[in-house]
Amino acid sequence: MIFESAADIVLDDVFLRLSDFVPDVSVLLKLEGLNPAGSVKLKTAVALVEAAEAVGTLGPGARLIESSSGNLGIALSVVCAARGYRLTVVTDPNAARQAIRVMESLGTDVVEVTHRDTHGGYLRTRLDHIHRRLALEPELVWLNQYANPANVGAHRERTAKAVHRELGDIDALFVGAGTTGTLMGCVEYFAQYSPRTRVIAVDAVGSVTFGGGAAPRFIPGLGTSRRPEIYVDSDAFEKVRIAETDTVAMCRMLAARYGLLVGGSTGTVLAAVRQLAPTLAPGSRVAAISPDLGDKYMDTVYSDTWVAERYTRTPDLAGLGHATAS
Repeated sequence: MIFESAADIVLDDVFLRLSDFVPDVSVLLKLEGLNPAGSVKLKTAVALVEAAEAVGTLGPGARLIESSSGNLGIALSVVCAARGYRLTVVTDPNAARQAIRVMESLGTDVVEVTHRDTHGGYLRTRLDHIHRRLALEPELVWLNQYANPANVGAHRERTAKAVHRELGDIDALFVGAGTTGTLMGCVEYFAQYSPRTRVIAVDAVGSVTFGGGAAPRFIPGLGTSRRPEIYVDSDAFEKVRIAETDTVAMCRMLAARYGLLVGGSTGTVLAAVRQLAPTLAPGSRVAAISPDLGDKYMDTVYSDTWVAERYTRTPDLAGLGHATAS
């Protein structure tokens, strides 16, 4: 198979069966990290850029700016390098150092903010930086993944459709909630084409997306300190929050048992599958979306030193018990 651009290489039909993950339940993990950008965000990046091109916002050599904790920044770096656009990504200390190096290697200018916002995260600080830059440099184009409907559309038309095409009317679909583009796209698609499918939104403890108070979080990917504009709360999907120590424990268990290094968001989503296992009837078929793999998390999720410095209790590989961030 020959592709004309690195951004075109998206494998939407790769699923890994996690044998005996939940007794009497078939659990299928959709692997989204098998593309040049290494994550599900490649589809988001292509959709955001193409939507801007379609309305004439982007001309030759355009300068873009975006906020990202890592994956979208890498994906946009791939797309912008291939299309001749200049990109600035605003990130924070939770971003993996490897992710920053990848972005810079692709020609992206990376700006790291270091002050937490009033909710204990960095998102508002990143967005404040973007607003200041836009005021000073009006030629900059902000794609704004948090409010752009193209983010939702990418996953309604590609990610959700691929799950349904490959697996049919499954009993449940577990989706992480970051910017909520993937989540909202899946909610819209399955409400229309497979309403019997339970869509379960998974977020990190300390995130404000589902409501409640904010708390410090250290693993990039899921969670926000500011609810994204594209998020629409409803009874069309269920919600569950997972402690970051459960995320760490699940990632390490998958590596030891299945030989698969996954990213933090995947560990969070699969911890939710385990947590809700009692609600899954025997014989159920469920899918979980794995946004990325674990190569960018070796110095964080898979580092004993990093984990010990941030959490009050060591992750429980056996019990996957809950703990709070220190």
